[in-house]
Amino acid sequence: MKILVTGANGFVGKNLVCELRNRGYEDLYLYDIDTEESLLDSFTKDCAFVFHLAGVNRPKEETEFMEGNFGFTSTLLASLKKHKNSCPILITSSIQAALDNPYGKSKKAGEELLFSYGVETGDPVYVYRLPNVFGKWCRPNYNSAVATFCYNIARDLPIKVNDPEVVMNLVYIDDVLDSFMNVLKGDVLKEDGYCKVPTVHTVKLGRIVELLEGFRESRNNLSVPNMASSFEKVLYSTYLSYLPEDRFSYPLKMNSDNRGSFTEIIRTAERGQFSVNISRPSITKGNHWHHTKNEKFLVVSGKGLIQFRKIGTTEVIDYHVSGETLEVVDIPPGYTHNIINLGDGDMVTFMWANEPFNPDKPDTIFEKV
Repeated sequence: MKILVTGANGFVGKNLVCELRNRGYEDLYLYDIDTEESLLDSFTKDCAFVFHLAGVNRPKEETEFMEGNFGFTSTLLASLKKHKNSCPILITSSIQAALDNPYGKSKKAGEELLFSYGVETGDPVYVYRLPNVFGKWCRPNYNSAVATFCYNIARDLPIKVNDPEVVMNLVYIDDVLDSFMNVLKGDVLKEDGYCKVPTVHTVKLGRIVELLEGFRESRNNLSVPNMASSFEKVLYSTYLSYLPEDRFSYPLKMNSDNRGSFTEIIRTAERGQFSVNISRPSITKGNHWHHTKNEKFLVVSGKGLIQFRKIGTTEVIDYHVSGETLEVVDIPPGYTHNIINLGDGDMVTFMWANEPFNPDKPDTIFEKV
């Protein structure tokens, strides 16, 4: 299936081209502002589907709005008509098409042109009036507040928020692509004649900034976003895509002594604390128990012994552990426990606790196994 993508080097275009290839569509005609104009004629001759994403949103002159958003659409449709190509056409418009401004008027004109073309030719046409689209590869300091905020906050640069109470309607790039792929297969969601992306996030501008600043701080407090929130999850992915390439990593505080080290990796109020523990050979750690706190231990390197004794009893229970056989050991409340390195080298253990350590309420009572 030969697919023509106009605006192939833009934000949505780059993501779409990658996803088309991910799904096995390799015969792609890619057209953008720097493409040889004569290629449009050959592309429209035998393409089987058109994703018309090209447009103008930040021109030097106001007249370029109509030239880019109406004029090029007219050229594209004329070329398809010339070759009697009745392939389906999908066009990305904007919610601003409903507004009385130069950009909105040009997008509205492009919509009406395509609808008229569909009526005249009988060819399938699909118009998306997209709200603000966000995600990886969107150009910052251009026409996306989310992209600009992500870019600046990731670099500790100032941002400007005129009104934090402004409500934004946003769609995530992956949801846009899924919707496009459905259209390609003939599965179309429409409302009032326009195609719709099913998932739209309605969020105040101030809340977006608050979340992004929290993402930046998470490297210090070791928190992670609330992945149960669909918006927070995809906004965090977007934020990470704007990290400077020399800031992908960040240091952790290693609590070290002659026994080894203990390092927190993730610390959350809702999902507990995740850490890595390194024990030197022959070292025993632990010998304590908890009323309510519970943990999971996973030895990933080395070999050792985890011992348990129920409080008030004398029987000791042994669990041999090794990085060669990955096995999680639950640490129930009411059992004093320890972990002993039986190997010749360091033993590395991943540890999860159901709550972050709180020095004011440690729930940790020392008693030898």
